[in-house]
Amino acid sequence: MSGQPQDDCLFCKIAEGHIPATIVRETETTVAFRDINPQAPTHVLVIPRAHYENAAELAAAEPTIAADVLREAKAVAEEDKLESYRVVFNTGSGAGQTVWHAHAHVLGGRGLHWPPG
Repeated sequence: MSGQPQDDCLFCKIAEGHIPATIVRETETTVAFRDINPQAPTHVLVIPRAHYENAAELAAAEPTIAADVLREAKAVAEEDKLESYRVVFNTGSGAGQTVWHAHAHVLGGRGLHWPPG
């Protein structure tokens, strides 16, 4: 847990503009960009600019920024004109987390049945 950008973090580098991404929204506290390996017609990642390893750490340390991530997830869905969408936070490698920077997946544009997989 830190909050400060990490030199070795892919998402920190995207947030700082050092690595290109297809940015769809930016705020003072968040960046939203298209996933490079989309799992649905809309698959956007919403990240906090602050570096926290996962959503639980972000929520504990910066609840206002965690709420900003959720607000931006809604804004992404509205901009993509999604009637239904899913917001997913993977926490830990067993859940599929591969980048150790908190991020929300906004998925929509096709049927999303439960359970996923």
